[in-house]
Amino acid sequence: MNSLVIAGLMMVGYIVSYHTYGKFLARKIFKLNPEAVCPSTALQDDHDFVPTNKHILFGHHFTSISGLGPIVGPAIAIIWGWVPAVIWVFFGSIFFGAVHDFGALVVSLRARGRSIGDLAADIVNKRVQILFLLIIFFELWIVISVFALIIAILFTMYPIAVFPVWFELPIAFYLGHIVYKRGKDALIPSLYAVAVMYITVVIGAYFPIDFTVLFGMSAKSALITWVVLVLVFDAWLASSLPVQTLLQPRDFINSHQLMIAMAMLALGVIVAHPTMVAPPVNFSAQGAPPVWPFIFVVIACGAISGFHSLVSSGTSSKQCDTESSSLFIGFGSMLMEGALSTLVIVAVAAGIGLGLTAKGGEIFTGVAAFNHHYASWGAAAGLGSKLGAFIQGSANMIQSYGVPMKIALAVMAVFIVSFAATTVDTATRIQRYVVVELAHAFKFRPLQNRQAGTLFAVITAFLLAFYDGSGKGALKLWPLFGSVNQLLAGLALLVTTIYLARRRARIIYTALPMVFMIIMTTWAMLLNIQEYFVKSNWLLFSIGLAVFVLQIWMIIESVMVLKTVYANEEGLPEAVN
Repeated sequence: MNSLVIAGLMMVGYIVSYHTYGKFLARKIFKLNPEAVCPSTALQDDHDFVPTNKHILFGHHFTSISGLGPIVGPAIAIIWGWVPAVIWVFFGSIFFGAVHDFGALVVSLRARGRSIGDLAADIVNKRVQILFLLIIFFELWIVISVFALIIAILFTMYPIAVFPVWFELPIAFYLGHIVYKRGKDALIPSLYAVAVMYITVVIGAYFPIDFTVLFGMSAKSALITWVVLVLVFDAWLASSLPVQTLLQPRDFINSHQLMIAMAMLALGVIVAHPTMVAPPVNFSAQGAPPVWPFIFVVIACGAISGFHSLVSSGTSSKQCDTESSSLFIGFGSMLMEGALSTLVIVAVAAGIGLGLTAKGGEIFTGVAAFNHHYASWGAAAGLGSKLGAFIQGSANMIQSYGVPMKIALAVMAVFIVSFAATTVDTATRIQRYVVVELAHAFKFRPLQNRQAGTLFAVITAFLLAFYDGSGKGALKLWPLFGSVNQLLAGLALLVTTIYLARRRARIIYTALPMVFMIIMTTWAMLLNIQEYFVKSNWLLFSIGLAVFVLQIWMIIESVMVLKTVYANEEGLPEAVN
């Protein structure tokens, strides 16, 4: 089937769903009030709480929720065929992910910008708050550690990305100064900033920075050095600064970069319109786990992701200027991420067929290219493999209209690393909120300070990344991340459902996706725990079992509260009204 038809139909579907289903939820279910005073104004401190234009905040929110998730997930799941990937990405992003992200943002806006885990204390009870925060801490611990490692690996794989990615920091600092210190409108300076950034991309393409070449480091030493640099300058420094100093301007630049990259990919689809060379359905892929329930765990971002609720309620709710902006930011960003995942599916299911060079130098095209790359689950599941499939497929399509392959590869490599860096920054900032909230819950004063919370988040991530001495320790926990992340999505929908129930709103729009996600992730978690037990992987078995117990406990507590709400006509606490 032609990829242009698939991509075109999905893009039109996203636009229609925003103006129908999204606006229905805003008016009839969440009943947005454009006159309500948001936390960004009521609690403005020019550090975390900053009233922000919705277009700038869209850039921050979109780049924060995107990261590598909408790229990695579809690039792995395509081994089951492009039809199940397309179905889940399209319907999941509309009826699951967008509702999840939008709901978490609205609930937090009406609770003084508190995180979804923290406000669970008022919506459900104190015990659930602690359980939720512990699950969130565990997920963010993995995210920061693993994404720092991913950036380091990408710098070693694609040294052409090093100069432009790091040079983006001074560009972002200057953009923040222009907008917030000198009062300039953000649009024109941001376009200049993006132009300068793409000049650095061209420079990086011809002058790569490779530590193994420049300093004679071993591959392992180079990897460890990059991990340390990322944790120090991206995790600690970027997340501890005021949002308008680096977080917002860099995310605004990256939002332009993402739009440009997506436009380049879309143009490649139009010009090359490659045929889908991946099989429509392939449920018997060698070594692959069962498509059901694992496709709902493997494709997280791009359909639904629990991490998004942390962004919605962790940073975006503290910057949203009006309730009416939340539809554009929460619902709209998720649909845009679905569009990105659509282009990823096209790149790995069709673009790769335009040409793939094997390690031995042999060139494969068409179905042979896909079959060579996705010969088995083990071959397709490696980090370099799944990122390489997207980068190569995308570069093939971009090259179709005259862009040199070297530049096309540089553009896509910088695009991927930039978004991984944004995820590290945002995740560390949110982790600081979680650490401080847990410190207050347990009355542990040393970690109630902003800087102490940030330092604790970075140090614990560093220890996880290096716990086995190789710098790759965090990757051993990655198999659990997908299940925990999707579990968190189901639990965030559970909190939103109870919130709507207390307001006597119709809960079916959040309850159905909530039940589905909890069932699917519980199923996947049990299969994972069973595998860890059989393989005597006691670390993953213990962590998985602990998270599973926390999940069951939280669900039982929440169901009891939900029954009480309907039995006693209980109202909503003032804190979340």
